[in-house]
Amino acid sequence: MRGVATMVGLAWQTMRTRLSGFVGAFLAVLCGTAVVAACGVLIESGLRAGVGPQRYAGADVVVGGEQTVRPDGVDVLGGLPVAEQPTVDAGVVGRIAAIEGVRAAVGEVDFPATVITDRGPVPSRGHNWAAAVLAPFTLTEGEAPDGPDEVVLDAGVARGVAVGARVRVETPASSREYRVVGVASAPGVTRQAAVYFSEGQATALFGRPGRVHAIGVLGDGVLGDGVAGRVEQALGEGFEVTTGAERGAVEFSDVGQARALLTAIAGSFGGVALLVMVFVVSSTLALSVAQRRREFALLRAVAATPRQVRALIGGETLLVAGVAAVLGGIGGLLVAGWLRDAFAVIGIVPADFELALGPIPVVAAVALGVGAARLAAYVAGRKPSRISPVEALGEAAIEPRGLGRARTVAGVLVTAAGVGAATVPLFLDSPVVAGISALSALVIVIGVGLLGPVVVGAAVRLVAAPLGRLSRVGGYLAAANSLANTRRLAAAITPIMLAVGFAVAQFFSQTTHTDAVRQQTEAATLADYAIAGPGLSPRVAAEARRVPGVAAATSVVRTQVFTTTTMGENVDLEQGAALGVDGDQVRGAVDLGTVTGDLAALTGDTVALSENQADWMDKRLGDPVPLYFGDGQFATPRLVATYTHHLAFGDFVLPADLARAHTTDAVDSSVLVRLAPSADAGAVSAALRALSPTITVGETVPTADPPQAFWVNLVAFAVILGYIVIAVGNTLVMTTAQRAREFAVLRMVGTTRRQVRQMMWLEAGLTGVIAAVIGTLIPAVPLVLLGIGLAGDPIPAGPVGVYLAVVGAAVLLALVTTAIPTRVALRTNPMTAISLRD
Repeated sequence: MRGVATMVGLAWQTMRTRLSGFVGAFLAVLCGTAVVAACGVLIESGLRAGVGPQRYAGADVVVGGEQTVRPDGVDVLGGLPVAEQPTVDAGVVGRIAAIEGVRAAVGEVDFPATVITDRGPVPSRGHNWAAAVLAPFTLTEGEAPDGPDEVVLDAGVARGVAVGARVRVETPASSREYRVVGVASAPGVTRQAAVYFSEGQATALFGRPGRVHAIGVLGDGVLGDGVAGRVEQALGEGFEVTTGAERGAVEFSDVGQARALLTAIAGSFGGVALLVMVFVVSSTLALSVAQRRREFALLRAVAATPRQVRALIGGETLLVAGVAAVLGGIGGLLVAGWLRDAFAVIGIVPADFELALGPIPVVAAVALGVGAARLAAYVAGRKPSRISPVEALGEAAIEPRGLGRARTVAGVLVTAAGVGAATVPLFLDSPVVAGISALSALVIVIGVGLLGPVVVGAAVRLVAAPLGRLSRVGGYLAAANSLANTRRLAAAITPIMLAVGFAVAQFFSQTTHTDAVRQQTEAATLADYAIAGPGLSPRVAAEARRVPGVAAATSVVRTQVFTTTTMGENVDLEQGAALGVDGDQVRGAVDLGTVTGDLAALTGDTVALSENQADWMDKRLGDPVPLYFGDGQFATPRLVATYTHHLAFGDFVLPADLARAHTTDAVDSSVLVRLAPSADAGAVSAALRALSPTITVGETVPTADPPQAFWVNLVAFAVILGYIVIAVGNTLVMTTAQRAREFAVLRMVGTTRRQVRQMMWLEAGLTGVIAAVIGTLIPAVPLVLLGIGLAGDPIPAGPVGVYLAVVGAAVLLALVTTAIPTRVALRTNPMTAISLRD
């Protein structure tokens, strides 16, 4: 214990006299831990937070369909959340009502219902009046609906509508007038407007005989405390029995999907953030240790053992990283709130999505931050701790040459792994290749960073001669310094190179993928008009076909499906986009590319696959295709066709009726309309708009707006890049501040302040340019291969202005973070500066 206390005391003393040298490591751990903690908070929120119940706020327990797809052979962690809200057998209501402690069990149906009032269409949700007790909704005017033409409106929808008035209500099943017989309200129900129908009419409009959306359970107040457990035990598997805030995931389909998406995004983002943090912290600590070679050499000369030197470095690191990690972990709660707001703006989570602020993410982030710093300190301290006491002072006076064998091997292997991953788009034609391409570029950057002195040395030798001719004194000094101190220059270039490479790869991988999708969508869209609207009824497509001048009109239903892949003993579950269309109408609206088979056969239990997906699943025409629909229901539709335009339309095309039956609301996403050659476009457009006041009719010009995934990656990119920029600033300031003695020596031999500043300006420019060039070349390989794999075009797509801004910002950052500490260092008298400890 005395030895530990002594070492901690010595570490504290060295830190007090070298605070400036530890600022970079402190900020690197602080910011990195904050980002990792924020991702942990988002992951925890995706698992157990969300939006509290509203329509089910009065229910003690809510029973819904199973919210996770987990086929046999897939472990618990391998399951995926359903993409569509599943329904529940209505017969279960009676079973639950008979359970001890249950006062009542009420099945609720939930479907789109747009009310047409004098104020225009009011989007709302339709329900059966018996379920009003679950909120509870209470009548403030009138009476409960009893007949098939009676409705009760909530107070928000009923504004300006008197009891006894007639309103038109459009649902997926019908569009007709109803008499308003009552107005109801419920405190706290603000998320959705509600329209209540009589029991029989609501069941008919729900359109799923024998099914309900969910079942609300009311306890009897005596034995109700354990009712959830008794319900779960009585029902067995295949149901989701929820209490507390979990009831909101069953009530609102968007909440369950947002939780799943948030967990996946935060997990992926957190992994990248952790990787970057380890690299940045390692680089910063390595630079800090390298700047103290004289100090460690002196300790070895006075008989300090290698273990004691490593213990000193470890103790200093623990003190700095411990404080920084704790502050960063707490700050991560604020970063998590900022990320939640950013994700809400781009539609990843609802605006009212609540975060779960628990201690686990903070503790885990602190442990990871301290662990990363401690590992970095061990690696950085190995070489100075092994310096021979006899050679110590001599070696400390000059920069060591060459790289260690372990670092060289690691750099080569990491770079090779990144290059190998970059070739994936040539063999895998999938939406995930954009992310793989960006990640491969990051891996290559880290590999090149490990080989930094070698790569930088080669680059410096190429430009040293031209640099020396730029200025008689400043240029000569800059070239000589750069050639003699490639390790120091590499320490400055590597983080800038990381920033440039990461920014270019992350941004342009997304724009390249988006552009490939846009090009294929433009080429494949044959329709002249697209009909859209809330709760778009399937009857709209049927009515559009009857409009004179319409050659074809197909429903478009966008959903998801799940498939399994067996690799040895492992079973993996994969999720993919699916499109529902009318098989006999689709050829007139969209071009699916080269089609093998018969798209007109897309009726009943059938499916068409992209050629890539069919090859992956080893399926031929006529084979059954095992899959799970978005609501988790298993099926084996028969393969009737394959196609090639999967970037625009996904890997699965289903009959519209089949796809619609397994979506949350059983409605169309849109209707694509193709005109006959002799049609009057104006007359057809007017006739289509007359089909319903709730629809919009527009020309199907593909929009260039990037998909949601693009904005997700942009938010993640902004946070990571901000962290890297802070690390870059730290590194350059530390590198420049270390050279105060060097500046003093130069001034004492006759070099003027202006010539020293000129030398530093040229070195900073050289740093920025080399970093920009290498940082551009590294992601160029993955981006070229991505472009070839997606669209056959090796030139990455995206605005050139963004690339120029990234490169310009990198060079400017190098200049600013070098110029300021240089100016500060030159203010010190040379005699004073040269007497300072190194």
